[in-house]
Amino acid sequence: MKIRLEHIGRRFNREWIFRNVNYEFRIGNSYAILGANGAGKSTLLQLISGSLTSSEGHINYFQGDMLIDQDQVFMHQSMAAPYLELIEEFTLSELIEFHFRFKKYRKGFDRRNLIELLGLKNSEFKPIKYFSSGMKQRVKLALAFCSDTKLLLLDEPSSNLDQQGLDWYLNLASSQCSDRLVIICSNQEQEYSFCQHRINLADYK
Repeated sequence: MKIRLEHIGRRFNREWIFRNVNYEFRIGNSYAILGANGAGKSTLLQLISGSLTSSEGHINYFQGDMLIDQDQVFMHQSMAAPYLELIEEFTLSELIEFHFRFKKYRKGFDRRNLIELLGLKNSEFKPIKYFSSGMKQRVKLALAFCSDTKLLLLDEPSSNLDQQGLDWYLNLASSQCSDRLVIICSNQEQEYSFCQHRINLADYK
């Protein structure tokens, strides 16, 4: 899979957040989108995911040399971000079952060992609304990492994680990223230290 950005720009009202972003992302690589708070990192990630449209330019998605229809891009991606909410009335078990009605499990995973991966066996039947913020973040990350998708999008992945949670995330990234296209938005180096490529949005103002 590859994603090609051509002259991408986004503005809010009359202010340009970034302009003329030309870049190609390729599978098997990890990319970090960097910048200060308010630089547009999350905005660019949402453009790549298809949940926002650009103010100018084009984004094309390819499977091999075949163009992927814009309406089908969601099938190829999974995402974890602070602004994506979990269904808090569901129990952990119900949430996992609901999520994987729309995604396939990555090889080696099912509901049982995903819960084991989370270390939340005792919370399997607890509603998500009673989880701590750190537990919720782990759930978001586990659902994204364990979905069988070629594109993995992560926005501030260590949000609400303590040191143990950060180590858990980095171990998961180490084992589940090598055959994917991974894009991470962050201004915390510990979150993207394993990324081979860095994109600084300050270069696109």
